[in-house]
Amino acid sequence: MGNKKHYFFSDVHLGISTKEIEKAKELKLVSFLESISKDAEKIYIVGDLFDCWIEYRRAVPKGFYRTLAALNRLVEQGIEVNFLSGNHDFWLNSYLRDDVGLKLHGSHLDTEISGKRFYIVHGDGLSKSDTGYKIIKKILRSRVNQFLYSLVHPDLGLWLAQGSSKKSRLHTDDRERDIEMHAPQQIAHGSTGMKEFAERKIAEGFDYVIMGHLHKPQDVIVNSGNKEGHYVTLGDWITHFTYAEYSEGKFELKSFKS
Repeated sequence: MGNKKHYFFSDVHLGISTKEIEKAKELKLVSFLESISKDAEKIYIVGDLFDCWIEYRRAVPKGFYRTLAALNRLVEQGIEVNFLSGNHDFWLNSYLRDDVGLKLHGSHLDTEISGKRFYIVHGDGLSKSDTGYKIIKKILRSRVNQFLYSLVHPDLGLWLAQGSSKKSRLHTDDRERDIEMHAPQQIAHGSTGMKEFAERKIAEGFDYVIMGHLHKPQDVIVNSGNKEGHYVTLGDWITHFTYAEYSEGKFELKSFKS
């Protein structure tokens, strides 16, 4: 069978654009999943697979059947597929676990791979400019508020949530373009909180801190607390189509070419 590998990817944001663009992206993602099925031991989806996912008890968002079927095929082959919530797909119930077969981990995962410690987290709320979002995050992830929202009819609830998600993404894109034009140093400042978080985790003994959210592929060697480790942000499947591969102590960021 050869050496088995661990794969990581994030920020696909399925459903963010037009049907034509999303179909092409989804087919590319399915092609990637099929290509790694021959040697994957475990796969880690590090948040924001969907641009909006709200799971009712008896209803889930329409579409994404190609991706969900491809993930289920991997599970049926005996490959463990781990799903960590992002800021766009944290509202989970039992569908992805019971029907698709994913292992759900909530906000983060602390695991060991081949003797190395990995801390895996989406990364939302860690940037220093995320104060307002941290407040909204607590409100949105409140079980009480989620229960109250679940009383809204799924057609209306999903429509409102998808509209809000797209407006949030457009607002973020406009803000980042404005910052890049007028105050590019703030981009580095915004990601500083994520790096500082990674440094703390490395000082605690982790060898790799894997994050999504930033949409920027990078693998940075960090020395913290007399320990050397890797601060990794995985990029995205909107412009970069990047993923990470770990095998026999070797970690690589790669870009998928279908």
